Amino acid sequence: MNSGPNATKSTPETTGEGAQLTDGVREALAVTLRGCEELLPQEDWVRKLARAEQQGQPLRIKLGLDPTAPDIHIGHTVVLNKMRQLQDLGHQVIFLIGDFTSLIGDPSGRNSTRPPLTSEQIKANAETYYRQASLVLDPARTEIRYNSEWSLPLGSMGMIQLAAKYTVARMMERNDFHDRFKAGTPISVHEFLYPLMQGYDSVALKSDLELGGTDQKFNLLMGRHLQQEYGQEPQCILTMPLLEGLDGVEKMSKSKNNYIGITEEPNTMFAKVLSISDTLMWRWYTLLSFKSMAEIEALKKEVEAGRNPKDAKVMLAKEITARFHSAAAADAAEQDFINRSKGGIPDGIPEVSLSGAPMGIAALLKAAGLVASTSEGNRLIDGGGVRIDGAVVSDKGLKVEAGTCVVQVGKRKFARVNLH
Repeated sequence: MNSGPNATKSTPETTGEGAQLTDGVREALAVTLRGCEELLPQEDWVRKLARAEQQGQPLRIKLGLDPTAPDIHIGHTVVLNKMRQLQDLGHQVIFLIGDFTSLIGDPSGRNSTRPPLTSEQIKANAETYYRQASLVLDPARTEIRYNSEWSLPLGSMGMIQLAAKYTVARMMERNDFHDRFKAGTPISVHEFLYPLMQGYDSVALKSDLELGGTDQKFNLLMGRHLQQEYGQEPQCILTMPLLEGLDGVEKMSKSKNNYIGITEEPNTMFAKVLSISDTLMWRWYTLLSFKSMAEIEALKKEVEAGRNPKDAKVMLAKEITARFHSAAAADAAEQDFINRSKGGIPDGIPEVSLSGAPMGIAALLKAAGLVASTSEGNRLIDGGGVRIDGAVVSDKGLKVEAGTCVVQVGKRKFARVNLH
């Protein structure tokens, strides 16, 4: 499908704002809106799409990521997937590594001041970021930039001039700043610079659309404001939801141990996808799969008509595993899972929420209702009858960390345990 600047034109319809809604524009809008939280302003984006199609000029689509950790998990790939979808429409995507803004530290979602990373940490983390992002984006069609290119030359005079383009009152409208100020929690002046510098990135790159998570909305809107201040056409903003982790409740996070790292072993990745609930599976399909929405809806109808939902979950697990490894690795992971769990995880297993992490494995088995006593649990462990996410537990002293896992006792007892 090509509904970008080189799309085949059809007889157009005209919106109230004068943008022509050809088939290509309608398709591009549908791709843009898939799974998104907000597209602001949508009418401006339609106009940009129509102009790009008429002039054969690709739009500039920006995604900035600060290299605050050495690896990314599949929750981070939600926005990367959207970038790839827009890239496949023929538009120019820009993968921006925030090596300068990382020195400041993003205050989004914070309730306290945190120390920024050192330049050495940023450099080390940035080395792996693009390599991992290239597993989703097409590297041959991706523009890679570092915001130190224009942020460092800005200098002190330029920084003062930039700061003059936004007011303290407007800055304090930001939820995290407002809440921290009201609670008497310290806010450092340098934190005000972060949204300004992220917004200035849009000016430097002349972006038409900027993507980000819902927690980035303030920063994305700053880009629109500053582009207008500098006499540019303002970018549109597209926010994507934060992906729920394996527990289906909390956002995916390494700290919550409910994540799938994109560099994890294929067998582990496959088993983790299969551990999610049947309900969460469809949301992951929308946000993570490259299947069309028509294909996903057809599959969902098959399941509603009686097809085993595990079939759909296996398809999703294989797609995700193949993307970050290979199709052969995905096939091998499926077979390994079958061999280790003797048929995999049944549908409709009970879900149990427990507190007290980390928890000893025998105590967890008892608390989850899988055994009558810890001594029974220990005997089953000795006999190789206990599995976590398909792997046999052999250590009775194992402490299970916080997160979600599927626990199996014997051949027929299962529970999806959310331990916190």
